[in-house]
Amino acid sequence: MINLKVVKNRKIWLSISALLMTISLVFVFLWGLNFGIDFTGGSLMEVKFSGNTPSVSELRTELSGLGLNSLSVQPTEGDTFILKFKEIDNNSRDLVLEKLNQVSLSLNDGSEQLIEEIRFDSVGPSIGKELKSKSFNTVVIVLILIVLYVAFVFRKVSKPVSSWNYGISAIIALFHDVLIVLGVFAFLGKFYGVEINTPFIAAILTVLGYSVNDTIIVFDRIRENLPKSEDSFVNTIDKSINQTLVRSINTSFTTLLVLISILFFGGKTIQDFVLALSIGVFVGTYSSIFIASPLLIMFDKRKK
Repeated sequence: MINLKVVKNRKIWLSISALLMTISLVFVFLWGLNFGIDFTGGSLMEVKFSGNTPSVSELRTELSGLGLNSLSVQPTEGDTFILKFKEIDNNSRDLVLEKLNQVSLSLNDGSEQLIEEIRFDSVGPSIGKELKSKSFNTVVIVLILIVLYVAFVFRKVSKPVSSWNYGISAIIALFHDVLIVLGVFAFLGKFYGVEINTPFIAAILTVLGYSVNDTIIVFDRIRENLPKSEDSFVNTIDKSINQTLVRSINTSFTTLLVLISILFFGGKTIQDFVLALSIGVFVGTYSSIFIASPLLIMFDKRKK
């Protein structure tokens, strides 16, 4: 069996996490999150050109005369472009498509090269604000329920730390996971235009479930070992972590293999969702092993 001294070296792991969390906080406060139209309101149009394709600057120039507010043009794979702008009605939508068709015709010497509208989404500002509020409330409610659940499951464990300490440790680990994912997306949003949309919230909730499951497995082994262990609390936790370490790493590794495959070979529309999941699963595995359990020792020392 692996004999990794996780708790005895907890200052190293907690310092790494503190550094990552600090960097993530700086990114979030410095640049904020790049919210998509799901939360800010607006229209998104994805179009595909056949034949010769225009440049981003050409599209901006041609569409500038239509009065589209907050116009954003993003090229993607396969001669497609994602256009984002403030919410428009159906008449304005038809004008945009007509202008894009004209651009396509001019680039292909007048031959008929009609564009293909792959998708069109439109969200009003009031709906976007409501979605943002509901998403935040959902995450908070999930965190509260997790604390209550963990405290209830470990209610019979009172020594050397109470059941509430298990719940609080789990929540701190989850906060660590979510914050690092937000920090990465704040960086990607600033420099690569990656947006926060409703699939991202779904990814965060999935990460919370995955991470707390990993944490509870370690906690459950600690609960099993405590009554029959003659070692100190530190050694008992280290022993419990080592007993579940291989299982946690193997599960996370196989999960990441699938997610990374989808990330590179899946469609553009789910890449941001899968990226958030991949980062969350990796960080969640780290926090379950190196953060949640060592926090129990800190609660124990504080109690003494």
